[in-house]
Amino acid sequence: MAKLTKAQAKAHAQACDILTKPVLTDDDKDFVLKNWNESANHVNGAAGAFFTPYDLAFDFTIDAIGQGGYGGRVIDLCAGIGMLSYAVWHRSHRRARITCIERNPDYLAVGKKILPDAEWILADVLNVPGMALDKFDVAISNPPFGAIKRDKNAPRYTGRDFEFHVIDVAAHVARSGAFIVPQMSAGFKFSGRGYYERQTNGKAFDFQRLTGLHFEAGCGIDTNYYINDWKGVSPMCEILCVEFENAEDVAEQQGAYTQRMTEEFSMMQWALQFEDQFEDLLG
Repeated sequence: MAKLTKAQAKAHAQACDILTKPVLTDDDKDFVLKNWNESANHVNGAAGAFFTPYDLAFDFTIDAIGQGGYGGRVIDLCAGIGMLSYAVWHRSHRRARITCIERNPDYLAVGKKILPDAEWILADVLNVPGMALDKFDVAISNPPFGAIKRDKNAPRYTGRDFEFHVIDVAAHVARSGAFIVPQMSAGFKFSGRGYYERQTNGKAFDFQRLTGLHFEAGCGIDTNYYINDWKGVSPMCEILCVEFENAEDVAEQQGAYTQRMTEEFSMMQWALQFEDQFEDLLG
């Protein structure tokens, strides 16, 4: 647990008092989202749980679902207290059908008060592919960053960086996704630079090559503008967008190509073996 300033502790206490109400107003929810501090009673550094700044969450929704009126199915992986989902809910004019996955029961309890219209599931995000959930239109996440302790791996990725595990999980349950990740994990650099630069090596490049996914910068939101709005950290991040259905097509094509090459290689081996046997008969 991190030590809060007097102002932070007071605001957190006020947020806790608000959460005792049976039903929260929109003003109540805004106050809780801005002031309920994840580090007050939890070692959030070890869990990598740092909630998205309020204004960044609303900008994020532009990349996730567009400008408004979206009525698709959304899954929020590592939802925390529901900051991203709350922003998506409002950006969609309260039409989006949202499912939130969160493993911390305290966070989930707060999230249910913030967004009772969502379906909340207490679960480890790495168990989501085995839950037999219907396909979602969009996956969203501000996942834990870096080498976070886990009990299993994503379907394809086995490395150390938890954000890639979450993106791999999302690829198996959604058609597209938008994620807040460390800049070094984005595959590109934009925030804090003023120009776009594609990475041609590094861990994000390797992950894209492994999975067939392609990371894009969306509409180009400079997250550096919000770098001082995080609680307890100041991470340089990027918002990356991924189309998963196209990646599935690529994976199928790659699989079919590999199978065809294997079959042709086997046929060639058989032909060479037959030729050798034929020459032995003639000799």
